[in-house]
Amino acid sequence: MAGTAWEGIALRRTRAAADPDSEPRSVALPAAWEVEAAEALALLAPGAGPVALPSLMEGWIGRLVGRGLQDGLLDAAQAPRLAESLRHLVLSRRGVPGAATWRGESKAEPRFVLSLPAFLDDAGGFDIAAYGAAVEAGVQALEVLGGGKATRLRLGFADLAGLLAALGLPYDSEAARDVAACLAALTRGAAECASARIAERLGAREPAALLWPAPPARCAVPGLAAAARRALDAAGATHGLRHQGCFVLTLPDAAEALLGAETGGLAPAQGATRYVQAADGSVVEQPTRAARRAESLHPGRAAALLAPVSDSARAAMERAVSPYLHAASPAPLARPEPARPLPPPRPALAGGTVWKVVVGGHRVMLRATEAPDGSLAEITLSMGKEGSGFRGLLDGFLQAVNIGLARGVPLSDYVAAFAYTRFGPSGAVEGDGEILCATSVLDWAFRRLAIAHLGGAAARQLWPDPALEDCAAEATGTPADRGPMLPLNLPEQPSPAARRRTFRLVG
Repeated sequence: MAGTAWEGIALRRTRAAADPDSEPRSVALPAAWEVEAAEALALLAPGAGPVALPSLMEGWIGRLVGRGLQDGLLDAAQAPRLAESLRHLVLSRRGVPGAATWRGESKAEPRFVLSLPAFLDDAGGFDIAAYGAAVEAGVQALEVLGGGKATRLRLGFADLAGLLAALGLPYDSEAARDVAACLAALTRGAAECASARIAERLGAREPAALLWPAPPARCAVPGLAAAARRALDAAGATHGLRHQGCFVLTLPDAAEALLGAETGGLAPAQGATRYVQAADGSVVEQPTRAARRAESLHPGRAAALLAPVSDSARAAMERAVSPYLHAASPAPLARPEPARPLPPPRPALAGGTVWKVVVGGHRVMLRATEAPDGSLAEITLSMGKEGSGFRGLLDGFLQAVNIGLARGVPLSDYVAAFAYTRFGPSGAVEGDGEILCATSVLDWAFRRLAIAHLGGAAARQLWPDPALEDCAAEATGTPADRGPMLPLNLPEQPSPAARRRTFRLVG
């Protein structure tokens, strides 16, 4: 890597999976990048083997530059400059092409996305010049990826909500809409100027745009309104464009996750926190990247700045941005969840208890972690024999239970719901002197938690062991609800021949 953009960049190797059902892959990426970026790389890389960001990135950049030279879309001077610009955008996590380009899917329509918060400096200032250069590099890359034949390109930005929070602007405010409109105007103007420069070499196919709404005269970002106006004026003064449109907001894919963008396009944030699974399998609530950035710049305001907003606020933001788009923005995928405040610093959990038993011949381990006050905080459950599909379902179920415990759902509610549930493995329990048989793993686990946390003797009396025959695989119902078993005395039915003798012909 000596003499390249990778010189001096420390890498780390980890294991990450594209989804819960996939086998983890070995992933090499910059040491400062978080686990979500490793998971995005596992999804972006074709195949199922090891993934290294340097080789994966240089692969698509090499293909792009080689195709540009072959098709005459880049000359010998432009090609290395474009390659270096793309390397810088990826390493700074400011911009990348969409997932199809990383995977080498030549038939998919290419896209290029820029992460708006990545253009902020430590003091919260926005790098306008770097953003304009990134827009030009994205347009050049899309022109090459389209083989010089595409009349419409798909360049857009992501994480507007994160940028606004870092600027200290509530999403549902006039000041935020002014910033978004100026950014959209700058993006369109810079993209059309880049299209015009391509047209000077390869020929214009569209007239320059002369009519557009004037961007706001001022906004909260110093110099942004003036830069947007200059970009639009420069685009209107060109002699023609190569493309009908360049600036389009698209649905996010793994490319946004690689950049660390937490929202796509102009979508609002869904809150200042999120739930993640820790290395030990527990579920924890932690601030988002946008919340940590906003809290460092505006202490005490992150939760309010990133609180979910109404549909009308989303519509108002779209009205401010859409006049500068070359195509309508995608509809939101789902309604945001209710607002939640930032969680207070969580005290260290007290020691937990681990039970290891055998249920119906299958090894089971249950871990119960307690809060400092002795209450149940988290549970984890694992089995010796389980497929990836079952593991994913079990992890999702435990995550839901832990969220409920964190929100104050009583353990007794879970015990009442899952005690005596029936599915295999079931049968005799080995290794637990207080529970001798169980109708399922969940039956044993929740009755065990009840005995440990809801009063041992009382819990054993309220939720006693079922009979061993109730734990058989063919058993139905619950021990407290046993109906009559077949065969039953069925009502007499005449035979088909007897029924035919009763038919009458009606004419």
